[in-house]
Amino acid sequence: MIAIDPMVSNIDRMANNAARVVPDLRGVSTLVAAYVAITVATLVVLAVLSGAAPTLATGEAWGHAVIVGVFAVALPLRLRAARRGARRALTAVVVIASVLALVNVVEALLPAFPGWMRGEMVVVAALMVGVGVLAGRARARGTLGA
Repeated sequence: MIAIDPMVSNIDRMANNAARVVPDLRGVSTLVAAYVAITVATLVVLAVLSGAAPTLATGEAWGHAVIVGVFAVALPLRLRAARRGARRALTAVVVIASVLALVNVVEALLPAFPGWMRGEMVVVAALMVGVGVLAGRARARGTLGA
């Protein structure tokens, strides 16, 4: 029978845990949750408007909402991995948030979208700027393991 010194096990556990520090991403999580809620609400509003006021639920609006909906699934998944300490996932959160911010600002300036949706785009862009800044700071601090 092989005996392992408990002290060696404790030191090993401390060394392995020190290599992967889990960042505090509570602020990012809050902003992403708000983004997901707004995206779901937008899809519901579009569904209601399709019957009540079709001119306010244009094809462009639906196209934008569906694409944003896909990112509303991808972003929380990457954030979950980042909260576990995956550096690449945190990088993905920064990239996704940056792209969403830029695209929403550009599209908010286009007249192809109804006014209510252009306002929603500005709100989403602001949320994504916040996500990008907070996640970027966490990444820059190097608080994640490799």
